[in-house]
Amino acid sequence: MKTANCVIVWEKHELVGSGQAMTKLLAQIERVAASETRVCILGETGTGKELVARAIHEKSPRKDHPFITLNCAAVPAELIESELFGHEKGAFTGAAAKHLGKFEQAEGGTLFLDEIGDMPVAMQAKLLRVLEEGEVERVGGDKPIKVNVRVVVATHRNLEDLVKQNSFRRDLFHRIYVFPLQLPPLLERPEDFPISSHICATGGGAKRLEGNNLRG
Repeated sequence: MKTANCVIVWEKHELVGSGQAMTKLLAQIERVAASETRVCILGETGTGKELVARAIHEKSPRKDHPFITLNCAAVPAELIESELFGHEKGAFTGAAAKHLGKFEQAEGGTLFLDEIGDMPVAMQAKLLRVLEEGEVERVGGDKPIKVNVRVVVATHRNLEDLVKQNSFRRDLFHRIYVFPLQLPPLLERPEDFPISSHICATGGGAKRLEGNNLRG
């Protein structure tokens, strides 16, 4: 990790900012990355939730293992179980071959579940079981498969409100909402406007920014 006055660079990924909010976020990432604590990243679209999840993975003991992502809002409800847990050949129409799900793909590493608040309630129960027991069962399979995966989740929605509306399981909420990380929107970080404008103008190629001297 390299630190300048205005940009925090984390190997191949960049966390950009110069103010108190970003300094606090960096300290939180440093603290939680070394543990196995489940992290729930909260923030509006475009605040860098996946970037933070990658930084947590890269600073963790799991950094040499896969970092796998799944956007829960982008997968149809009827396919999300297969995407997460995999399926056996012939498990359903179109299942021409065995497919390893995201949990098996992430073995030893980190699985990032983006937009967890959009996961169907029925699927939430199955995810809860995996988090409790540390094993998955492929669709069409007949035996559990042990998995060793750290799960990091993110959402732009208020999970506590969803729990009150019975749209999100309370028991799953308590499993994933162990270490919440709130990402501040850029509108609340006016000190970072010049940095963001520079990065946009240079096509995201900023390498190092120091004080008011912006260099691409």
